[in-house]
Amino acid sequence: QVQLVESGGGLVQAGGSLRLSCAASGRTFTTYSLAWFRQAPGKERDFVAAVTWIDGNIYYADSVKGRFTISRDNAKNTVNLQMNSLRPEDTAVYYCSATNYYSRYDLLKEVNMKYWGKGTLVTVSS
Repeated sequence: QVQLVESGGGLVQAGGSLRLSCAASGRTFTTYSLAWFRQAPGKERDFVAAVTWIDGNIYYADSVKGRFTISRDNAKNTVNLQMNSLRPEDTAVYYCSATNYYSRYDLLKEVNMKYWGKGTLVTVSS
């Protein structure tokens, strides 16, 4: 069992930065790939970024590539999402998730995530 708790959301102006953190509990943290998804108002939940457990590979959605950086700290059981050059369209609830999958194809799909946090709201004003 893995519990995930996100923090770091808030209100920021366009062009600004935020850093999201996800604290995980559980003895097998290192055997889970970790991902961030987001859900904008009235829209489906979409993949943002992921880091695998097996080789540390990192994947990003095209919409955030070059602006967002995901990182994991196995010693602290945390995964972070550094978000720079934020845009109003980045406004969403951001969710941390964990899964045993590690291929890019599988990590893109929320149905493959085994555990979810409750989410943290990011609002980017124009």
